[in-house]
Amino acid sequence: MQKSIEIEYWVVDNEGALTAPGELVDISQFTEAEFVDCLFELKTPPCETVGELQRTFVEQLREVLERAAELDKALVPLGTPLNSDAIELRADERGKIQRQLLGTDFEYAKHCAGTHIHFEKRNVTDQLNTLIALDPALALCNSSPYFQGEYAASSARAYIYRKRCYADLPNHGQLWNYVDTVAEWDRRLEQCLDEFTERAMATGIDEAQITDHFTADNAVWSPVRLRDEMPTVEWRSPDATLPSQLLQLVTDVDSIMEELHHANVTIGGETASREANEIVLPTFDSLQKYVDAALIDGLDSPAVVDYLDRLGFQTNHYEPLTAEFDTNSSISITDARALRLEYATRLERDVERLQASA
Repeated sequence: MQKSIEIEYWVVDNEGALTAPGELVDISQFTEAEFVDCLFELKTPPCETVGELQRTFVEQLREVLERAAELDKALVPLGTPLNSDAIELRADERGKIQRQLLGTDFEYAKHCAGTHIHFEKRNVTDQLNTLIALDPALALCNSSPYFQGEYAASSARAYIYRKRCYADLPNHGQLWNYVDTVAEWDRRLEQCLDEFTERAMATGIDEAQITDHFTADNAVWSPVRLRDEMPTVEWRSPDATLPSQLLQLVTDVDSIMEELHHANVTIGGETASREANEIVLPTFDSLQKYVDAALIDGLDSPAVVDYLDRLGFQTNHYEPLTAEFDTNSSISITDARALRLEYATRLERDVERLQASA
């Protein structure tokens, strides 16, 4: 099964201030700017094995980090920038439309850096439902508990994105319920596009603008998406984090995705289980409790740890960066800059270790 990674990193200068990626986006066809001026995205090509994906990802990162050093820039593997001055949108029509549609709530989205993991489409309904049920696994890579200098949650990124940015458009940015068929998922997408268009037109956006820049496939920002152009099932739950932690997560989730070829997937009960040839997912109402705990408490929640253990994750193999922060005090902009530089160095050392062990 082919798989690939997309990850967003904050770009900083040699004083830790957020800055534009500049020439970093020109390194290859797999590097590009994001919708805000200080985010950089790296994409891997599809890879057949986790080993191939790891080698490709690490080599791409090494190349980017070398070029960043030449430009006196660095990449920061945190879900939020901790605290910052105003973050500006790039001159992108899609972003402008979203900002007009969501109003001030869209400001939250500008402080979010996440990871997207793509899996080749196969038995798509089971893939969709299983990735929905794996949403609490985001706790394994929570990397920042701070939003604008104040404690928000174990994953500040996921919390503000879902609970605040898309509070008034829950179908567009929050976790969806399970589906019985792919056709049902497609109908939901069409309904979301209709809702998006109606809301946009009510705010003065011309329908032609929506048609030019959005489709049913790309007008939602939910944690699980179907992507026709790849074609893949995309899991968007985790924060940006250190590559070693991310690759461990990819390995564990991929093993579950591979099992779907021969496992019977059922839904029912209050928790999950994973046995030979059978994966049981909790009811969606039950799942929501684990999701909220994963967002707010992360691996400090015994219920989340037990849930993930039942699905075969070895939670003791993970060291979420969010646990390293002192959450009893605020973070000033000056301290945030110093911390961003610290974690930029951590990223560089992590890549060096991964290269040495390859």
